[in-house]
Amino acid sequence: MTVAAPADSGAALHGDRPRSRRGARSPWPDRALRVGSVAGAVLIWQLLTAADIRLWLRFDTLPTVTEVLAAFGRQLGTEVYYLDLAQSLIRILTGFAVATVLGVASGIALGRSRVFAGILGPLTELARPIPAIAVVPIAILLFPDDEAGIVFITGLAAYFPIMVSTRHAVRALPTLWEDSVRTLGGDRWDVLVRVVFPGALPGIFGGLSVGLGVAWICLISAEMISGRLGVGYRTWQAYTIVDYPGVFVGIITIGALGFGTSAAIELLGRRVTRWLPRGEENTR
Repeated sequence: MTVAAPADSGAALHGDRPRSRRGARSPWPDRALRVGSVAGAVLIWQLLTAADIRLWLRFDTLPTVTEVLAAFGRQLGTEVYYLDLAQSLIRILTGFAVATVLGVASGIALGRSRVFAGILGPLTELARPIPAIAVVPIAILLFPDDEAGIVFITGLAAYFPIMVSTRHAVRALPTLWEDSVRTLGGDRWDVLVRVVFPGALPGIFGGLSVGLGVAWICLISAEMISGRLGVGYRTWQAYTIVDYPGVFVGIITIGALGFGTSAAIELLGRRVTRWLPRGEENTR
């Protein structure tokens, strides 16, 4: 005996995909809105500075967009600009990589081990409120050269957001997952590899994103104080010689570097956590 399928079953089976395609939004309106917001801000900047507007804020003392673009073009033709870029990128990537390894490892340990939390927990909570840039004098005294001190400050700034986010993500994991692995014969290593680390990945990447932003702030500040190369050092040097277009070139460069590295972390996070139920929604 055969049962005839309902008349609308074929439409239901074959209609889901076209319906989902029709419901998917095009990304171009959002991209156009973002580009338009930046273009609008640049246009307002040009109008205010070119007209020498002074309404409490002294826009007449700032360089115009055309002056900044001219200075940008001159610096792009010099070797020093690319040396500064490379030096800042080396510092931020080195410090951030060390902070990532230590932050994730210690965050998992703090979330999983009462003994480790009892030993390291109070120390981290005492040190966490101290701004990393306040440690610059200690770094100058502690390390044999400025380069190691700047990397240390950068890594210290990124460490605490990564560690705290990882710790909270580990503690928020449902115990049912761990119990399921142990019921199937898994040991502590299996729990860490199959439950703790994958389950904490969204929180880890949230900490990486925040830590990278804080690391850039402290890196630029450290370069201004004790650096000899780097975007922060060159920006401060331009200010000391009253080269205001050069100052804005440094500011824009810092913003572009921060945006690029943050976008890379966000893209990597989406790829790694694609298995999550919200992964498909974020990639649309």
